[in-house]
Amino acid sequence: MKKTQLSIYLDPEICRQLEAFAKRQGKPKSLVAEAAIASFLSPDDSDRREAAIAKRLDRIVRVLERLERNDGITLETVALFIRFWLTATPALPEQSSPAARAKGAERYDRFVEALGRRLSSGSTIIKEVSLESNDAESLEPIRDNAGST
Repeated sequence: MKKTQLSIYLDPEICRQLEAFAKRQGKPKSLVAEAAIASFLSPDDSDRREAAIAKRLDRIVRVLERLERNDGITLETVALFIRFWLTATPALPEQSSPAARAKGAERYDRFVEALGRRLSSGSTIIKEVSLESNDAESLEPIRDNAGST
């Protein structure tokens, strides 16, 4: 298909930029100008860009929501453990304090080691809770609309 010739007037600075860009790209100025005009006239370009940005933002929102949920689970887990521990653990008599501190330090060191192993293995309580809740849901009997099994 034969192209139509068009004569246009450009600002000298725009003309210099066009020449420099075409030279860097190794393309004729007319091809660069044609691509720029086509891009300017294409209404779909901005729509595609907006759709891509919206898709990325939606993905980011889902990740943030998952992080917020995981933080909530973590906070509730720690709070529940602390409440249980404080209500179930009796106070120690004053004379057993040095031995209890030594035993507590030893248990804390083992806890930190176990936590390190668990974190390095990739296994998390959130994954376990998710798996356990999925297993529990799959074991529940399926009910029809009338409420029977």
